[in-house]
Amino acid sequence: MTQTHLHLLITHLPIFGSVFGGLLLGYGLWVKSNHTILSAYFLLIISTIGSVIAYLTGEEASELVEKIPGINKALIETHEEFALVALVSLIILGTASLLGVFLTLKNTLISRTFATVTLVASFISFGLIARTGYLGGQIRHTEISSAVTNPTYQTEKDNDD
Repeated sequence: MTQTHLHLLITHLPIFGSVFGGLLLGYGLWVKSNHTILSAYFLLIISTIGSVIAYLTGEEASELVEKIPGINKALIETHEEFALVALVSLIILGTASLLGVFLTLKNTLISRTFATVTLVASFISFGLIARTGYLGGQIRHTEISSAVTNPTYQTEKDNDD
């Protein structure tokens, strides 16, 4: 398995992990379950690790994909730039989750407030990483890209004319 394969496989982990971790964290806050909150934190930490792996393997993936005829290099650059923003947000989220584990285990007075802040951060991170995934998908999935035009593709409106 190459870094390119790993990049394509791992990219979904931070997307789904951040949203499911956030939902689980919200549920844990709602039912006031420290065990559920801790599980959510661990899921968010795993998502952060996945985002680091995805980012580190992205360079080799881009070098391979840039050699494919018809690939829009501007889409790759946009994806790479946005990936850095998403990575930073997930590193902040992972760090907050580590601190949240500590605060929850110590049963501090601010642990619930901190969990609520982390919940908001998880949904912000999800939005950023989901956008990064969308931009990455446009590189090879031309059916979702507005930057690529395919002259052989016609919409129903074109057929009506």
